[in-house]
Amino acid sequence: MLQLSDIQFQVKTKILLKDISLSAGPGELVAILGPNGAGKTTLLKSIANEIPYSGKVLFKGKEMNQWNDKELAKHKAKFSQHNSQDIPLVAKEVVMMGRYPYFGSTPNRRDLEAVASSMRFTDTHSFRNRPYNQLSGGEKQRVHLARIFTQLHNPEQHKMALLDEPLNNLDVHYQYKILNQLKSFVAADNLAIVVMHDINLAAQFADSILLLKQGNCVEYGPPKEVLTADTICNVYDFPCQLVTHPHSDTPMIVFGEQKVKPKQKTSYNEFTS
Repeated sequence: MLQLSDIQFQVKTKILLKDISLSAGPGELVAILGPNGAGKTTLLKSIANEIPYSGKVLFKGKEMNQWNDKELAKHKAKFSQHNSQDIPLVAKEVVMMGRYPYFGSTPNRRDLEAVASSMRFTDTHSFRNRPYNQLSGGEKQRVHLARIFTQLHNPEQHKMALLDEPLNNLDVHYQYKILNQLKSFVAADNLAIVVMHDINLAAQFADSILLLKQGNCVEYGPPKEVLTADTICNVYDFPCQLVTHPHSDTPMIVFGEQKVKPKQKTSYNEFTS
């Protein structure tokens, strides 16, 4: 469904991505991990054909730049890390933006149903008529997620969602809820590629993990193969230990060095007696 071959991107003499290759198919949630400046967002922009990379991105057997933009929008949607915080519309009108590829001047019944369905799916339906500018950061985040699901609300098979840090501004309840919604999306033979910072959430939910450092692919594969203590310590330049998550039987990373218990100190009473 998606194949990347030797993707490279540079600005002047600085190489930000170096020969990234991977393959991902329907039913997969792929997490892109790495420290700040590793190239995560740049890679997502390359996949979305938003920057002039070298190499090849094939989506459903066709190079990205060969797709008709309006047709591609029915198969692929992207959630950006930075969305406008000032949109003079109510929430449901922002979500309706996801239907722009489907109608001319006026949305039809199918478009309205897609908006309502996606807002219920993302728990945003209750504030559908509230001004977007009056929403909290987390609520705005979920409205834009609803917009993505609305855009892909169609009978096409093997759709792809690209999401750049969709868990920002969300509390733990909605972090888990959104990840479960993405798992539901990919379970319908779709593909989701998600830039994340939380390694443990990625370990729990991702089918595959791409680990980047300084624009290089360090590892790509199932969480249990990618997330080893040595690899994580090397990529993040920080000590960690690996344990098993007690509920999901997935790798769980504990950062920091084990503290040595201090020698027992003489108490004040012992000192003064």
